[in-house]
This record gives sequence, C-alpha cells and structure tokens, in this order.
Amino acid sequence: MSLVLDPAGMAAAVDRLAEGLITGLQGQTAPVALVGIRTGGVPLAERLRARLAASGIPTSRGHLDITLYRDDLYTGLEKPLLGDTDLPFEVTGTGIVLVDDVLFTGRTIRAALGELHDFGRPAWVRLCVLVDRGHRELPIQPDFVGLRVETQLGDRVTVDWARDEVLLR
Repeated sequence: MSLVLDPAGMAAAVDRLAEGLITGLQGQTAPVALVGIRTGGVPLAERLRARLAASGIPTSRGHLDITLYRDDLYTGLEKPLLGDTDLPFEVTGTGIVLVDDVLFTGRTIRAALGELHDFGRPAWVRLCVLVDRGHRELPIQPDFVGLRVETQLGDRVTVDWARDEVLLR
C-alpha cells in the first residue's frame, strides 16, 4: 500500500478542483448544482460547494445513489446496499456538475447519467473527479481533475475522507 495524497496534497487537489470550477462556471446562465455520487463523491461535492460559496458562486447540492443503475447489479454483487438519491432542485434546465472521488472504467458515471436523466434534462453536465486512474471502458472523460494517477488494472485507489488521504493498493 502506498500513499498517493497526504492531507496537504489532498487540500491542494481540492483547491485545484475548486479553482477549475470557479473558472469553468464563469458566464454560465443556467443555475448550477453539484451532485455527488454516493459514497465518495458526496464529501468532495460538499467541500467544493463550500469553496464555491466562499467565492460568491451559488450552487444547489444533491447526491445520487447509482446502485439500481449499475450494469453489474445482477452479476455478482453481494447484497447491494441501497442508499438514497436526493435532488432537491429542478433538474431540467440546471447545469449539473457530477462529482466523484475516483474515475476508473467510466461505468459509474454512465450509471449516474442514466439516473440523472430519469429526473429531467439538465442544461449541461460536467464531470469533476478527485482522482483519474485511467483504464476507461467507456468514452467518458472528466472536465475537472484533482490528480491523475498511473495505475495497474488490478490496483485499488481508495480515498479516506476521515484522514484526508488517497491510497493505492
């Protein structure tokens, strides 16, 4: 196991994401919502929302539980745990920033887009991730990235939000 980001590195990566979002959201006319993908995207979305608010950029918040939208739901998941989806704003016409901790194959993002569109038609959707570890199976790329990490296919990247660390196993 190796440490990829310590607390200082994590803070710097979140700062890079926040600055990228502040720049990227300038001039947007649609209302904006940060939507965290459960579970790791939710704490990141909350941190980013606080940074955007401090910069005078108002955003709504929400989160998605993509469990029922996974393409592997019936192919080997042990007792999937269902969480809640909370989108307390009108999705149609809102600019959505999907937020997740680690981007790997792209299948989680595909599931999130499917669920999101069941709630309405956003004005646009952007993807924000803390760590992009590569090995995509789908043509999905992030718009905002905190850190790109070279990994082997069998590696596991874990974000520990309690310790503000990213680990590679």
